[in-house]
Amino acid sequence: MIIPVDLSAQILRLYQAERWRVGTIARQLQVHRDTVRRVLAQAGSAAPPSPLRPSRVDPYRPFILATLAKFPTLTAARLFVMVHERGYRGSPEHFRHVIAGMRPRPPVEAFLRLRTLATGRTGARPLVAETMAALLNAGITPSSTSTAPWAAPATWHRCRTARWS
Repeated sequence: MIIPVDLSAQILRLYQAERWRVGTIARQLQVHRDTVRRVLAQAGSAAPPSPLRPSRVDPYRPFILATLAKFPTLTAARLFVMVHERGYRGSPEHFRHVIAGMRPRPPVEAFLRLRTLATGRTGARPLVAETMAALLNAGITPSSTSTAPWAAPATWHRCRTARWS
């Protein structure tokens, strides 16, 4: 949607000269806040983001991180009790939410996904699945020209030393 020039000028005047906030300008001119932000960004005077308030957990963050590094499977409830004994006065629900973001993530592991049919079977014979897994483990990947999921292993990239029977 194209914003009229007079509306853009009015938004810029209210923001720069009158020092109105983005929400106040949007309410008075009956436009969306994102429209006001877009006009300000196009003019080169984007509104600064709101400053973040410090969290109640911030003073205990080094202790929490050190404890989680030492005991990665420690529950948030037990960690809450430990921090509460040290003076934390926040709610347990918010604490669990914050801990979920701090907890170290396990490394992601690659796997071969087999589609399950309605009968509960994978649709691949065990010998074929074992062969495909062995080829993938050996570093042999499917050909880029063969995009069909039913393509035979003969269409895979071959190593110079490999022999196919």
